[in-house]
Amino acid sequence: MESLLLEGGRATLLSSAWWLVVTMQEKTQMADHSDLQVSALNEAVPGSVKSVFKAWEQRLNSSEGHLESNDGDPELLVFIPFTSDVKIKSISVVGGADGTSPCKMRAFINRDGIDFSDAQSMQPIQEWDLAENLQGMLEYQTRYSRFQGVASLTLHFPENFGAETTQIRYIGLKGEATQLKRDVVATIVYEITPNPSDHK
Repeated sequence: MESLLLEGGRATLLSSAWWLVVTMQEKTQMADHSDLQVSALNEAVPGSVKSVFKAWEQRLNSSEGHLESNDGDPELLVFIPFTSDVKIKSISVVGGADGTSPCKMRAFINRDGIDFSDAQSMQPIQEWDLAENLQGMLEYQTRYSRFQGVASLTLHFPENFGAETTQIRYIGLKGEATQLKRDVVATIVYEITPNPSDHK
């Protein structure tokens, strides 16, 4: 296995497709890492959004927690900054059971500081109707030509399948990184993994 260490992360060669995941480092290393800027609006537990960014093979492992909206308000907004510009080919989302999975997803790129009012009124670069992807075997293709030079990605989940809260257990991004690094505040793991169909 080939690997390439990067500032704030690593690149691991496993097969033919890049998965970009924003992830926490080990808790002992994160104690003084207060500049990690992956964030969410309307999360019931502050900082829980960090738990959904992990390696693909860990997508069903919720031992580190999951992202959940506040009770009675299923809307979530997730902000993901990158340490270098990226090109995003597809997005995978694993939600919760019993109607708590998000049923819609809207994406905005390079729009820092978006709140719910902005997200509801602005035109997203792309939006999707989501399925209840409890096993994480589905991915949603982007309009790739629009997802070039992405410095930050904001994902808006406006509603779910009828539950009082929305739960998200995993978010994965397939794409590739450029060499244009910036001093932004995220920890990135770039990981090449097989397509979900290869894991059956």
